[in-house]
Amino acid sequence: MKVALIHDHLAQDGGAEKVLEVFSRMFPEAVIYTLLYDKNVISRYPNRRIDSSIIQKMPGGVRFYQWYLPLMPTAVEFFDLREYDLVISDTSSFAKGVITPVSVPHICYCHTPTRYLWSDTHQYINELKYNKFLKKIASLVLNKIRIWDRLAADRVDYFIANSQIVKKRIKKYYGRDSVIIYPPVETDKFFIAKELGDYFLIGCRLAPYKRVDLAIETFKKLGSDYKLKIFGDGIDLKRLKKIAKGCDNIEFLGRINDEYKAELFSKCLAFLNPQEEDFGISQVESMASGRPVIAFKKGGALDVIIENETGLFFDEQNVESMASAVQKFYTDIKSGKKSWDSQKIREHAQKFSLNNFENNIKNFINDVCQKKI
Repeated sequence: MKVALIHDHLAQDGGAEKVLEVFSRMFPEAVIYTLLYDKNVISRYPNRRIDSSIIQKMPGGVRFYQWYLPLMPTAVEFFDLREYDLVISDTSSFAKGVITPVSVPHICYCHTPTRYLWSDTHQYINELKYNKFLKKIASLVLNKIRIWDRLAADRVDYFIANSQIVKKRIKKYYGRDSVIIYPPVETDKFFIAKELGDYFLIGCRLAPYKRVDLAIETFKKLGSDYKLKIFGDGIDLKRLKKIAKGCDNIEFLGRINDEYKAELFSKCLAFLNPQEEDFGISQVESMASGRPVIAFKKGGALDVIIENETGLFFDEQNVESMASAVQKFYTDIKSGKKSWDSQKIREHAQKFSLNNFENNIKNFINDVCQKKI
């Protein structure tokens, strides 16, 4: 069976790229089609055939690919997929819009309906660093792309959602049913430490919607007894450092390798998840290390966390609510009122293992090919 893999763009290394990496291992002969490919950011495919779109060759097409947003729907439609037996798109935006022959099934692994077109569109426009006139133009552009996105969803034969919240969004915005298969987490890379450190941990691609600013403001309020380590890099780093200025209990670690990340997870008191995630791979990585998660009670955290067994929730996305949860967690473990079973937490994380993901995907594809669904 000849398989094509379609991905939005290989210009950053996040959860979607981890899913693509697993798909590429499952289908080693599959060609990867993507809008653009930045080899300086993604270097794990040295001998793989990767076909990028016309945007790759345009001025600034790789470094400033956001400029070409209005062209992306057309660019993804140019991919010629007539020679394939199966098409799998891994997407949160444009990849689902490829055009396939009637006889070729198209399975879309959807991380979310495009956030800036649907669930977060008003927030996205408000956060743009443009004047009001340019924001109006951006709104018109997004409106056109939103119409295309809705039509593009009809080209997909089978949707797979990565969480309950994404399943609901697919139904609401695209009018389509989907099956949930949780993303793969390489749980075997993580371990339970013999001794814990004295810090809380947060880490991700540093962007405004990740709400690392909320964690920083919370630890500023809690004071010096509450230590916070932050790993990762991104567009929001400068602003976050400015917010944390003068706080000796908050430490920025920058980009880190996998070995150091595993060590940080294993020794942290708890991992923090102040944002609404579509799923939240880092939450599972923490649990694979035997460490609980303190999370905003919304989105993918509801799929991942069992309250009081693998983590705690806070109800409001504000400093008071988060600080209350962190303070309760810290006070309880210091007083011995609450202990966390690291082995039980790790066992729960295995539900989201790489092997489970691969088996579930294989079974789904087999059912599609045998027309059982």
